Amino acid sequence: MNLANKISILRIVLIPFFVASLLYCTPTTSHLRFVAAIVFGLSVFTDAADGYIARVYAQRTRLGTFLDPIADKLLLVSAFGTLAALDTLPTDLRLPAWLSLIVISRDILIILGISVIYVINEGRLEIQPSWLGKITTFLQMLTILGVLLQMPATQWLWFTTAALTLLSGIGYLRIGTRLLNNHAGA
Repeated sequence: MNLANKISILRIVLIPFFVASLLYCTPTTSHLRFVAAIVFGLSVFTDAADGYIARVYAQRTRLGTFLDPIADKLLLVSAFGTLAALDTLPTDLRLPAWLSLIVISRDILIILGISVIYVINEGRLEIQPSWLGKITTFLQMLTILGVLLQMPATQWLWFTTAALTLLSGIGYLRIGTRLLNNHAGA
């Protein structure tokens, strides 16, 4: 297993520490928000690092093409779900349920779509994220950090993230439909 894949696995391993720091974050232990921000920030750094290492040092692997997006999805679904669902969190750390629903639904649809295409294509699948998808992931990560660090204008980020999440979801749906139609015509 190469370094890029190990870094992706590290991102997955960090998720329970991130969620735990939020589970124990209450108005009296609000300092744990910074622990969550540090763990999440480290996770964001690993996302950039594994991609850089894979490209620059020619460490792209079939495992990595699945592992990296899965790590991203697990991290973001955990973050959005936790920040929307925990009623023990201070109110300034909560995300609106509608935003989490949009993000989580898109990711579930992407995973289901990839799974269907993978099965239909008998294990042949090359995953290529779109630029809009990459920008959306970046904004989703920035939204989580914005809430944890109480950055100004996080509500603006919510709406921008929601809009781009919907647009990229539609884009991936179109790509998946095209792939399925090409397979049906073959």
